[in-house]
Amino acid sequence: MLAVLLFASARAEDYPTRPIRIVNPWPAGGSSDSVTRIVAAALSDGFGQQVVVDNRPGATGTIGSAAVAKGPADGYTLLLTTNSTTTIAPHLYKDLTYDVATAFAPISLIGRNAQILCVNPSLPATDLRGFLAYIKANPDKVAFSSAGYGATSHMATELLMLTAGIRMLHVPYKGGAPSVQALLAGETLVSFVDVITALPFVSQGQLRALGASTQSRASMMPDVPTIDEAGLPGFSSSTDFVLLAPSATPKDVVATLVAAVHRALRAADVRERLRSQGIDVADGGPDALSAYLKSETEKWGNVVRTRGIKID
Repeated sequence: MLAVLLFASARAEDYPTRPIRIVNPWPAGGSSDSVTRIVAAALSDGFGQQVVVDNRPGATGTIGSAAVAKGPADGYTLLLTTNSTTTIAPHLYKDLTYDVATAFAPISLIGRNAQILCVNPSLPATDLRGFLAYIKANPDKVAFSSAGYGATSHMATELLMLTAGIRMLHVPYKGGAPSVQALLAGETLVSFVDVITALPFVSQGQLRALGASTQSRASMMPDVPTIDEAGLPGFSSSTDFVLLAPSATPKDVVATLVAAVHRALRAADVRERLRSQGIDVADGGPDALSAYLKSETEKWGNVVRTRGIKID
């Protein structure tokens, strides 16, 4: 027994002894992919071991998440995903093969991406109050685009409609890029757009910014008021990035990962790289992440039920 304990201790102290794989359940090239690669590079430097990114997109991130949930719980397969997968998808997909609450060991919050409520300039509203008044006067006549059912751009708009008591028509697209293109072309008139994507279009007058989705103003667009302060108190939505491991991952390995991520997110170059992508660092360990997941799951579950959102 002593030999076994000594071997386990030595193994934990040596971790990692081989490359680590971080599954990102979203397509390459998007904000989630960028965040994962920044974190992977920082962990590679910190561990002195290669940390590789494995993109496994599909079904609002649930395909890649299921692969990690069922994967080896040894610290060498991790999941970096968004709240679309962890706190929204469980309310939309009834046939998930895993339970987020029990399948994963929380490691850390990573960052928060504000979205900007944008409208096509042809819509006659220059601020949030004017926008809400216009939509209330034209129920079910204005179309909004999203990156797809269950995406944060979709759910933020559902939350907006629920909170403000307005009605619009949903036009889902397969990804954020086609959703924004539809907004630019006037095929739709409203959408929540990631801040890094919104900035150049707003600056050039191609889109009009009405409010930031987060409780604090987006650091990349500080002149845009939050929706909360612009006239809809309490409104809060964002794309949040989290790092998870399979639930049976040894506690000492999780502790090593938590410390490594904490060091990485405190590094000035890592913070700057994330900020250049519109991501505000949200460094928080397992306890903070667990509380976040519980709160957000309840919040979005209520939105899904109240709005009657279903995926056929």
